[in-house]
Amino acid sequence: MIRFSFDCKATVKIGEVSRGGQTRGYNKALDHDMQINGTHTPFGIVNENTGELYIGFGSSYKTSDFVVDELKNYWDTLSQEVKDRAKVLQIKLDNGPENSGVRTQFLKRIIEFCDTIGKTVQLLYFPPYHSKYNPIERCWGVLEIHWNGALLSNARTMINWAKSMTWKGISPLVTLSHKIYEKGIKLTKKEMKKYEKRLQRNPNLPKWDILIEPLTPGEILSH
Repeated sequence: MIRFSFDCKATVKIGEVSRGGQTRGYNKALDHDMQINGTHTPFGIVNENTGELYIGFGSSYKTSDFVVDELKNYWDTLSQEVKDRAKVLQIKLDNGPENSGVRTQFLKRIIEFCDTIGKTVQLLYFPPYHSKYNPIERCWGVLEIHWNGALLSNARTMINWAKSMTWKGISPLVTLSHKIYEKGIKLTKKEMKKYEKRLQRNPNLPKWDILIEPLTPGEILSH
């Protein structure tokens, strides 16, 4: 089994703006008439098997498609040997709006991801007000302390600061996506029926413990 924990962090503003924290060298920031040169949404995955941290910065909206695309990006970085050994991919996550247990576009995309990699996927959600127990949250805390007071004047500076942090003694794998995502995509009840049949919801925790078994190549073609 491979165990991932993932979540998005609060949007990072890019520009010569004050972010609070302690000053590091000369990095005088603006405290008024601030010009924002863009925003980026960090998405993180901590691999609990290895301690490896992946951070993907998105330049568009925080959506279900962004989350699953970044999950696939990290999966593609794993060695074939690691993938072959794994029978189950267990994912711990918060019940955020973009990846909740009832978000139709997320569930559709995660089912498709499951079929693509050919592995059983188990989604384990933390209940409301318990996201602090999600392991990825500790990584965000380390990043905040690491770049505390740094002037993130451009995307390259942001990326370099993220790359220079360490989690369990390992520097993270950091990427930047310029893909534009559309907000508000959702399936109709009719469209969702075939996907809902694929979800094995725990009868005691139907929204918080969901198992997905991959289809065989033949079954995928028949669909």
